[in-house]
Amino acid sequence: MRLVECVPNFSEGRDMKVLDEISAVIKAQKRVTLLDVDPGADTNRTVYTMVGEPEAVMEASFQAIKKASELIDMSKHKGAHARMGATDVCPFVPVSGVTMEDCVEFAKQLGERVGNELGIPIYLYEYAATKKEWSNLAVVRKGEYEALADKMKDPEWRPDYGPAEFNAKSGATAIGAREFLIAYNINLNTRDKKKANRIAKKIREKGYKKKDKQGNKVNIPGIFTHCKAVGWYIDEYSRAQISMNLTNYKITPPHIVLEKVRELARDEGVLVTGSELVGLMPKEALLQAGRYYLEKQAYSTGIPEMMIIETAVQSMGLAELSAFDIEKKIIEYSIAEKDNLANLSLTDFNDLLSTDAPAPGGGSVAALCSAISGSLTAMVANLTFGKKKYKEHWEEAKELADKGQLLKLSSLQAIDKDTESFYAMMDATKLPKKTDEEKEIRQKTIQEATKNAILVPLETLELSMEAVKLAHGISQIGNKNAISDAGVAAATAYAASLSAYYNVVINMSGIEDDTFKEEVLNKSKQLLSDTKQLSETVSKLILESISQ
Repeated sequence: MRLVECVPNFSEGRDMKVLDEISAVIKAQKRVTLLDVDPGADTNRTVYTMVGEPEAVMEASFQAIKKASELIDMSKHKGAHARMGATDVCPFVPVSGVTMEDCVEFAKQLGERVGNELGIPIYLYEYAATKKEWSNLAVVRKGEYEALADKMKDPEWRPDYGPAEFNAKSGATAIGAREFLIAYNINLNTRDKKKANRIAKKIREKGYKKKDKQGNKVNIPGIFTHCKAVGWYIDEYSRAQISMNLTNYKITPPHIVLEKVRELARDEGVLVTGSELVGLMPKEALLQAGRYYLEKQAYSTGIPEMMIIETAVQSMGLAELSAFDIEKKIIEYSIAEKDNLANLSLTDFNDLLSTDAPAPGGGSVAALCSAISGSLTAMVANLTFGKKKYKEHWEEAKELADKGQLLKLSSLQAIDKDTESFYAMMDATKLPKKTDEEKEIRQKTIQEATKNAILVPLETLELSMEAVKLAHGISQIGNKNAISDAGVAAATAYAASLSAYYNVVINMSGIEDDTFKEEVLNKSKQLLSDTKQLSETVSKLILESISQ
């Protein structure tokens, strides 16, 4: 799933009518979820947090910036927070399936559109900055709104997009790309704020001051980069905490900081009792933690992701102060569709499948077969890992289990993708066709929807090929007591492949693009042939093994 977070900050924190209108244009966008609206009366500023598919988030961001430019007059704005525009900042943050480079491109595309269509000067900042010094937001915003009139006259301050002219009503906007910020607190079994603060100073990037032998104060760098930390006492919990902002969890992950704090706390004569997540975090951050603790326990990481996350929650003590609701604390789960096909029970899925509803159909079943294949490989691999008899194959089994789980997840997503693509194709045929223009739009939409309805089962064909490779791998090293399941994994992979191939071919008659037809059909035939061949190889190997 491709997900990006966007956190626009608007220079209004008091007028709820204005804030509600901005919220409304964000909520109107499909495939975007508005996670949070955090207004501040004193700062006269509101932080919005939205998550969704990149293209949809960019559209929602543009509409929100446009609405803010209509409703907020910066010439009348007063507030405690630094600001230079009606939309002050608008950063893109990678969540899953997108890179920082992608987010830089999103920032540029949005910046260009806002500059051209709304006439607002745009400065790119942080990872998107076009000048080294502009990577620091404080530099971009220096002098704030009141300095913009003079800045627009200085060639050195020519904006990246939009006119180099002072926009008295909307000011200027900084659009950028940054890493996800995780607000994370570690709990101590003490009321002593000083102890917490000493530990905080040792771990934070800024470090602390210390006198050398000559009595001069020197700075001692902290242990972790991308870490801001302070120690404080929380009356509500009757304990001291180390409160942190981790600005790049890929470099400084919460669980690694926690383990170091546990070590430093013992040196202070105190203990870590648990930790607390403030707000939300990407799923990958907790998966990293879960895998870390599972490996410490010499346990396979090729298990369902929910079990990995539960391991992280338990190991980090994230539920010590209050219940840790995974569906509310992890971004991907908080925005996930709750009524999709992949979440149905086996009975409900088969009941729906057996009705006269046109979808789900064979394409979704093909994806389900692929998911089952990946699950079976993971099962056999987990029954092999940790068994003394197969010690020489532990690492390979562990790797196959991990890959099986990932393939399972991708295949489960394809169940709903297939049904969605079918309904999109049906919707396209319902478009109006009274005028020549309408006919042209309708035909183009039908072609695009049909191509997508072909590409989804093509993806399942590719997943099936990967599934049979995994089945082949575990069939050669797996626990002999479960080796027949490796054979079933190969068989269901081929069933998925053949089923997906049918769905590619049946939709091909409606395609007008001969190049697309030839390329996709040739690729599909090759994938089907290769999957069948490897499945038969596995079947022969399994039958020989279980017949002895």
